[in-house]
Amino acid sequence: MAEALSTTGDREEAEADSMQGRYLTFILANEGYGLEIRYVTEIIGIQKVTSIPDMPIHVKGVLNLRGKVIPVIDVRIRFHLPERDYDDRTCIIVVDVEERTVGLVVDKVSEVIDIPLSEIEPAPMAGTKSGNAYIRGMGKIEQQVKILLDIERLIKDEDLSEIEVEAEAV
Repeated sequence: MAEALSTTGDREEAEADSMQGRYLTFILANEGYGLEIRYVTEIIGIQKVTSIPDMPIHVKGVLNLRGKVIPVIDVRIRFHLPERDYDDRTCIIVVDVEERTVGLVVDKVSEVIDIPLSEIEPAPMAGTKSGNAYIRGMGKIEQQVKILLDIERLIKDEDLSEIEVEAEAV
């Protein structure tokens, strides 16, 4: 039995290692962003989101995803970028961070890419803009730069527990 547990742990560790340096890239306001693929559970098209009163403007509401109610954040609004209408390319990236599932609305999903650690520069000096606090680094891919997000910090910074409690009451 101990061998089976060890094998399972080894497999999970190997899977985590295989995702090291892999990022799901997406577009927000014509800029390329990325987040570690290990947090992504799925990508879905834009869907009807149930609004919850008295939430921050970037929290669009909640979504019933196969029986689980998850909060939905519009990342464009969260980063103080101009709002735009959703279209057929708008997606919700569903992420799981420390057993908390959240949907992130983005303009368009691009691709999964490998960015070696040697090609990631530190984040620029964090200013007063809230979006800067969530930048993990700048990934260099050929002549392009992708803004790599610290998704753990972004999700932890939100008071989503309050949203989840209110959603259950709805």
